[in-house]
Amino acid sequence: MVRVTTTNRREVLRAGAGIVAGGALAAGCGSGQAAPSPTPTAASPPPPPSSGRPATSAKAAPAPRAYAGQPAQITHGPRSRPQVALTFHGQGDPGIAHSLLTTAERYGARLTVLAVGTWLDEHPDIARRILDGGHDLGNHTQRHIDVNALAEADARREITDCADRLKRLTGSIGTWFRPSRSPTASPLVARLARAVGYPHVLSYDVDSLDYTRPGAAAVTRNVLAEVRSGSVVSLHFGYPDTVAALPDLLHELGRRNLRAVTTTELLS
Repeated sequence: MVRVTTTNRREVLRAGAGIVAGGALAAGCGSGQAAPSPTPTAASPPPPPSSGRPATSAKAAPAPRAYAGQPAQITHGPRSRPQVALTFHGQGDPGIAHSLLTTAERYGARLTVLAVGTWLDEHPDIARRILDGGHDLGNHTQRHIDVNALAEADARREITDCADRLKRLTGSIGTWFRPSRSPTASPLVARLARAVGYPHVLSYDVDSLDYTRPGAAAVTRNVLAEVRSGSVVSLHFGYPDTVAALPDLLHELGRRNLRAVTTTELLS
């Protein structure tokens, strides 16, 4: 169970407030909506140069696996265990991403990050940071466009290009695939993902709606109104509201005896 002290919660909220002033916004993809207009910010420091080889780390990058009894498109895990998966669409200001990862780790939570390929190109260090923190890492297409609306060759390229980035950076194509701009994959996209090496499409049964920028309290309320054992929750990197909401969200999940785990652990 995640345990959050009032003092620590205040410290993280203060840190999140500092990011609010300079956080770039990522595009939400709950229903294929358009990306919000970014707030002008100071430029982030350039990422370290990439050698093109997988980074060395004690944490191995796991490969996708098939889960017996699970459908091709997974929306939730077993309802019999007090666990939930907090899944994050990986895009936006890397400072916000680092803050969310650090907050989760401080409270014993583990996340699932579905990364956009262009984001990995811009911030190649973030892939290994996610894995070294004990989190899941997966594929959220290369350019975060409406993959379900693309022709077959273009949709395949969106999936394979991101998979190639992940493999180059971590040695694996990642554990999960989630389509961009839609909670579910079309039959074509699901087939293409299987061909690339993803046995399942990871969807969700709880949408935080954090991409609408409703405020931290509303993000927490949206999740708590729907979450239950086995839930897979959709959240986003890139939104300051999500940083500010995470400590209270983890605290309230803990009060309900729900533990935030990776999707891999949820389904194992």
